[in-house]
Amino acid sequence: MVGISVSNLVKDWGSFRAVDDVSFATDKAEFVALLGPSGCGKSTTLRLIAGLDTVSSGTISIDGRAVTDLPPAKRNLSMVFQSYALFPHLDVADNILFGLSVRGVAKAEQQERLKRTVELLGLGHLLDRRPSQMSGGQQQRVALGRALISQTPVCLLDEPLSNLDAKLRAGMRSEIRALQKRLGITMVYVTHDQTEAMSMADRVILLNKGRVEQAGTPSDLYEKPASIFVAQFIGTPPMNILDLAAGPGGAMIAGGTRTVATAAPAGLRFGIRPEHLRLVENGEPATVQSSEYFGADTILTCRIGSQALQVRVPGRPGLADGAAVQLAWDAAATHFFDTTSGTRRDDVARVQSF
Repeated sequence: MVGISVSNLVKDWGSFRAVDDVSFATDKAEFVALLGPSGCGKSTTLRLIAGLDTVSSGTISIDGRAVTDLPPAKRNLSMVFQSYALFPHLDVADNILFGLSVRGVAKAEQQERLKRTVELLGLGHLLDRRPSQMSGGQQQRVALGRALISQTPVCLLDEPLSNLDAKLRAGMRSEIRALQKRLGITMVYVTHDQTEAMSMADRVILLNKGRVEQAGTPSDLYEKPASIFVAQFIGTPPMNILDLAAGPGGAMIAGGTRTVATAAPAGLRFGIRPEHLRLVENGEPATVQSSEYFGADTILTCRIGSQALQVRVPGRPGLADGAAVQLAWDAAATHFFDTTSGTRRDDVARVQSF
């Protein structure tokens, strides 16, 4: 089975540790997203897998074969770069065929592979154009074609859509995912965009400061975030994280009136996603601070005591700034996190929904 196994991977740049004990393994034909903010180590991890940077410690295997010390050409993988890295003096056909030409693949086989690849990517009418004569989306397809024509079982992609506008990115997300499924190849896809990771990947590995914060399916990260970092990185708008205070029935939102947990351990923070809050007639009192209308829904910024939180409601509720509202949620949608470490706590007795 062709998969990638990364074990205790470390990369140091002098005194700075860019990748800190990262471990994960992919299955055959799995689409894995390496997600995280700038500087979290995701691109460095990808370059270590590709062999473009040397490993400080740890091991990398592809299809059960140790490749940690092998040069890129010996790892049986392809890569798509953020900048596309196309040769400006070559036309589309020669850019796609470049790797095969360097490896001395027979001309007849090159042309057969080229025919299949351009049909797959819809590039047949662009073969005689040079990169400067193409749009960003077309250049991205050429870079992808150059990787796919090698027919390697593993393809690495380093933020390939970041140079495209929003409409093109949405279209290319679907195209890349469809290609990966059709070809049955393993893809590792680096992105800082949670929408790309959540909509495309079978599994998401979220990195933070060089370490794996959480790995799992997109629904795992959304429904059961392992930490405050995950809770606020995944979701738009991010999860509301609120301080708690002791109340007569247990713990309540600081500045609020409703008990959210009974016999709750000390040192907790409360989490609830904006889309899991609703406006009711008898709930937790709050005040509307501002609103943003997006057509299908509106994001209300409300305040409970001195704490702000966001509420996603359908349509346009027509609430003025300063309006008094009542909020409610289901107990199953609540989350609790340790105040000091930020990690998830599941040992909390939640109150019933209201």
